[in-house]
Amino acid sequence: MPIDILMPALSPTMEKGNLAKWLKKEGDTIKAGDVIAEIETDKATMEVEAVDEGILARIVVAAGAQDVPVNQIIAVIAAEGEDVKAAAGGAGAKPAAAAPAPAAAPAPTKAEPAVAAAAAPASIAAAASGIRLFASPLAKRIAKLEGIDLSKVAGTGPHGRVVERDVKSALAGGTAKAAPTPAAAAAPSAPKPAPVAGPSDEQVKKLFVPGSFEEIPHDNMRKVIARRLTEAKTTIPHFYLTIDCELDALLALREQINKAAPVRDGKPAYKLSVNDLVIKALALSLRAVPDANVTWTDGAMLKHQHADIGVAVSIPGGLITPVIRDACHKPVSVISNEMKDLAARARNRKLKPEEYQGGSSAVSNLGMFGIKDFAAVINPPHATILAVGAGEKRVVVKNDAPAVATVMSVTLSTDHRAVDGALGAELMAAFRGYIENPIGMLV
Repeated sequence: MPIDILMPALSPTMEKGNLAKWLKKEGDTIKAGDVIAEIETDKATMEVEAVDEGILARIVVAAGAQDVPVNQIIAVIAAEGEDVKAAAGGAGAKPAAAAPAPAAAPAPTKAEPAVAAAAAPASIAAAASGIRLFASPLAKRIAKLEGIDLSKVAGTGPHGRVVERDVKSALAGGTAKAAPTPAAAAAPSAPKPAPVAGPSDEQVKKLFVPGSFEEIPHDNMRKVIARRLTEAKTTIPHFYLTIDCELDALLALREQINKAAPVRDGKPAYKLSVNDLVIKALALSLRAVPDANVTWTDGAMLKHQHADIGVAVSIPGGLITPVIRDACHKPVSVISNEMKDLAARARNRKLKPEEYQGGSSAVSNLGMFGIKDFAAVINPPHATILAVGAGEKRVVVKNDAPAVATVMSVTLSTDHRAVDGALGAELMAAFRGYIENPIGMLV
């Protein structure tokens, strides 16, 4: 039976992608683990590995195709022993046969990605959460017959692929819960209020003199940024806390650390920035105030065990937030080198999904542009984000007398459902303590 290759969901928020390049051509032999294509998401360019073996019988979606929906058939593999021509022309190669007609299907939402009507029960839970299952055809058939949810089964095959023995072990041990029925998976969610309609594109264009502007279509990244920021700002009750931090002790310590850096291959092993120390200070503050290291969900508060800090990085056409994992336990030199690597690969759109998903808080620093202070929009699933302004010389009062100090203004945006005012203030006090007494970050 021909095997369909579907447009994968490479992140929980991905709904469409661009098929940038095919690395295999029709007639090529495919092995599990072979890189067969490159997919452009809103965040990065990702390599797609084959999870099935056979002959690439037909490429359904050509290289360069834009906005290909997740779960749409992009190619067909003829399994071992199958007639390649028959597989290429078979029903499996026709996207319309794998999904209901567009007119009859409800429009997918973020919480309800499009799923083929004929999907096996074992894969429905994973498809609904945006996770693509890597399982052999035999494992899928057994799971379908036995009502096993493949998303609950640990794979021991190549690249973590679920194979026959994994499904049988789960069945024998009762470790995988039965998958939901198609009817339950397809149950509609509660209706959402209709958004207030704004002016149409044509109405907006009429406000300007014809020929006085250039029309640049939105790419996937810009569309996703716009949607997520609108969701964040309209569904998360933001409130803001601003404090000033004196930087002189931190700048002196930074200079000492950088001067002491060992030289490797003619270059210093590390070169700390103020932002590296800010990341460390925020992570330590979340460890010191664990009730603020949380994520809000409708059913429960998720209290994180680690302080994973996202850092906003500007890239052509938008921004991305790679995550420094467990930042409170890493030396600042390690944070610095990790950040340089993540930022460089982010600008080349080479980050892996696990490198920019999740996290418990974030830092957005515009100080290098001379911005004194600002308030950032929370990046879900975070409950907080720290906006960092420029350090500048200011007159302050010390011992009842005027003095000059380097001062940086920082603003914490918080999700009021998860972090109340007093708790946010406690977090900010801890942060200022680390910034103004930075030696505490090194012990």
